[in-house]
Amino acid sequence: MTHDYLIIGAGPAGLQLGASLERDGHDYVVLEAGAEPGSFFRSYPRHRKLISINKVHTGSDDPEFNLRMDWNSLLSDDPDLLFSRYSQRYFPAADDLLRYLADFARATGVRVCYQTRVVRISRDSGGFHALDADGHTWRGRRLIVATGVSQLYVPAIDGIENAERYDTVSVDPADFVNQRVMIIGKGNSGFETADALMETAAVVHLAGPRSVRFAWQSHYVGHLRAVNNNFLDTYQLKSQNAVLDGTVESIHRQPEGGYLVRFRYARSAEAIREIRYDRVIACTGFRFDASIFDESCRPRLVIDDRFPEQTPAYESTTVPDLYFAGTLTQQRDFKRSTSGFIHGFRYGVRALHRILASRYHDTQWPTARLEATPEAITDAIIARVNRSSALWQQFGVLGDVVTVRDDTAYYHEEVPMAYLADGGLGGGWALAVTLEYGPDHDSVDPFDISVPRVAENDAHGAHRATYLHPVVRHHRDGQVVAVHHLAENLENEWNLPTVHQQPLAVFVKESLAGVAPAAGAAG
Repeated sequence: MTHDYLIIGAGPAGLQLGASLERDGHDYVVLEAGAEPGSFFRSYPRHRKLISINKVHTGSDDPEFNLRMDWNSLLSDDPDLLFSRYSQRYFPAADDLLRYLADFARATGVRVCYQTRVVRISRDSGGFHALDADGHTWRGRRLIVATGVSQLYVPAIDGIENAERYDTVSVDPADFVNQRVMIIGKGNSGFETADALMETAAVVHLAGPRSVRFAWQSHYVGHLRAVNNNFLDTYQLKSQNAVLDGTVESIHRQPEGGYLVRFRYARSAEAIREIRYDRVIACTGFRFDASIFDESCRPRLVIDDRFPEQTPAYESTTVPDLYFAGTLTQQRDFKRSTSGFIHGFRYGVRALHRILASRYHDTQWPTARLEATPEAITDAIIARVNRSSALWQQFGVLGDVVTVRDDTAYYHEEVPMAYLADGGLGGGWALAVTLEYGPDHDSVDPFDISVPRVAENDAHGAHRATYLHPVVRHHRDGQVVAVHHLAENLENEWNLPTVHQQPLAVFVKESLAGVAPAAGAAG
């Protein structure tokens, strides 16, 4: 039997896509190596606290708005399938996410074959063939890989095999009493590990070639989060710990025990130093496992071979009909937005489902019809930017698009902006609405009050805003011809008549003046 869709992986992304295909009655199957959904979270994070926000109390009863503060729920029409019913903790436990994913799979009826480990994927003129560990071959016309970044990324360091690894190192602090420990990696896994060792290890050094990036400054939630940064306090207040800027050149086991690490400083007059440690731990991140693909369908890899390269439609750039879902899609916005995380890629998966429906089932992007007037279009935009969770979470990546044909406006929600630019909705006239930070938002300390910034609700200075705010772009035949910024607001309420609505209505009116007859893409 050949399925229309073969999905590899029943993590959050595989379940999200499977639930959409199940709802629409499509032919698919999900293959999962583990005995349960989301098996990655059975092991990670190692210390079992998620860094994904679960803000239960928002003061709002709008479910769409509340998803802005809910980073763990998948998208569903069932109000019972919200993660907030599984935990009240702001940073919840990983085991609660496992329970949620299992219930989501059961409630939505996603067709998953568990304990089905795919060991080889090939392709011929009939489609894709996935061979599992039991010798069974599964066939699909289209293949969607939602396996995540399942392999530890191991840097090319002489003697790296002597280091322990984040995925297997002990998480019992008692195993590190009075020891000197080096941790390679300055991301959340490295700091998570360091925080766990502060009470027992004698010395902990974190090392990496680049400066620590803080999520509160970059607005990229994969950079160091405050929940993991207690270690920095112990460094700057002289408590035997340190953060080393530079590269580990070698790790050599010593005859008397322990390891001698050769370290090259990045910004010190002392270029090379050799330091002895009892333990060395590699917390260097993860990568995509492409080893299951044979030469007939091996995708091109990028970013140090950690991710498959993708088109704006989440399709492999080198293998037609091979798509990716979930954290793998962060290749498209690497360290710039949220496609690497559930609260981001759940919307990317929904966009992928709509792209597949358009390409293979002659189903156009869902739209709402409006009067093609500045007032109606402005009201629709204002309503969306004040409650949309997709635009909020996937800032600068997903946007709403307004097109016009025959005196009717069509409002398309949550379109990947790269897909629009690539002609995904056709050409002609369009308005694209996104939420974005200013271009230099990550270049200054957001807590430094000496740095000047645009005043709240300053309509005239809105184009200089650095905080999150709506941006509307006028597209004509694939080119951006005009841009309008809405003034930033402390509580992200962009609905003041003279500050937000009226200036936007003027911009929309001017844009509509250039609409040619029958321009744009219909919904």
